[in-house]
Amino acid sequence: MIKIRRIILALVILLLGLSIGASVYAQTPHVDVITIKGTINPVLIDYVERGIEQAEDNGAQALIIQMDTPGGLDTAMRDIIQLMVNSRVPVVVYVAPSGARAASAGVFITIAAHVAVMAPNTAIGAAHPVAISEEGEAGMSETMEAKVVNDAAAYIRSLAATHGRNMEWAENAVRESVSATEREALDLNVIDMVAPDLETLILQLDGRQVTMLNNEVVTLQTANAIINDVPMRTIEGFLYAIADPNIAYLLLSVATLGIMVEIFNPGLIFPGVVGGVSLLLAFYSLGVLPVNYAGILLIVLAIGLFVGEVLTTTFGIFTVGGVVALVIGSLILFQGASPVFRVDPWLIATVTIIITGALSFVIHRAVSIHRRQAKTGREELIGKTAAVKIALNPEGTVFYKGERWNAVSEEGEIKPGEEVIISRVDGLVLYVNKKQPGK
Repeated sequence: MIKIRRIILALVILLLGLSIGASVYAQTPHVDVITIKGTINPVLIDYVERGIEQAEDNGAQALIIQMDTPGGLDTAMRDIIQLMVNSRVPVVVYVAPSGARAASAGVFITIAAHVAVMAPNTAIGAAHPVAISEEGEAGMSETMEAKVVNDAAAYIRSLAATHGRNMEWAENAVRESVSATEREALDLNVIDMVAPDLETLILQLDGRQVTMLNNEVVTLQTANAIINDVPMRTIEGFLYAIADPNIAYLLLSVATLGIMVEIFNPGLIFPGVVGGVSLLLAFYSLGVLPVNYAGILLIVLAIGLFVGEVLTTTFGIFTVGGVVALVIGSLILFQGASPVFRVDPWLIATVTIIITGALSFVIHRAVSIHRRQAKTGREELIGKTAAVKIALNPEGTVFYKGERWNAVSEEGEIKPGEEVIISRVDGLVLYVNKKQPGK
């Protein structure tokens, strides 16, 4: 009975401690931080949404988005901006660390922040839009280009006006792709402050007033605030990693190799499994990237030509065609909104060499096997030496490897004991020629 009371007392004390700890944490100012490093794509939407919701639920003073991006997809950018604009906690975009940039879509996200901050030695700008079609980067008529540019310019002017930032510079970033350093951006009223690190930024945010969407003015109280890092979950990090043009292309290449090996060597299983899994992951990656379907069709054509080369042996014609189709398809696979959606040429060269080398090896093996004399069946008998048992005139019997065979001489009479060479086989009858001396 005493033991039970002690256990209950310990549980009560533990729960009381947890309650007090949670209360102290809730009363202690804290700032949540999420990190974006890389292209702006649909995977980030869920990450930013989770970061904002967690900051709202935990009563964070602000959510800081530490960002380093070369740009990305317009649709993903607009979804992220909608989340930021409708957030119930102030959102601070911090272009960091030193050496980082906020280009293209990153400019819009920075301008849309309640507080825009840059670290020393960073840059912002170059936000001219590029249209994307199902075939990649689309050539636009002057009228269509004007519509796209005007829409983007109006959008970024609206974002800048909401937070009292330099609308003219923001518009020029879209129309003329202008850029600025952190000091130039601060002087031009593009951003609100420059901070070398998160700790300094949090100190500078203390006491700053921010106007939310409902015109509510919020005063940030970040003095001695705790920094709460909100990293990507494992699955989010994995999906974001494979939603990269180079990774997607690599997955597609591994899938091609695995499936080809399984086709040429049925029953190995492992290459087929690896190829199948890689293909599914490649489908996901291609689904969130600005894919050029002509590039995919060319790569599929290349695979078909490679398989055709092995099955028909066209003396390299299909191989050359496949290599050309693979290289061209790879080069145009991600012709999209910016250079970040293109495959590294060195990766294309490496993959092409590996696939071509593997194909050459398979073809060489196939040709060698085809030319090698058969070791089983009737074909194995051709060219072999047998001894005449019963005189061939022209029919008779020969002895080969302990077995008697009916035989027909193609060179007249051959006496018993003489050796003959098997020239061909017809059913169970051997056609033979007299073995010449010295052979």
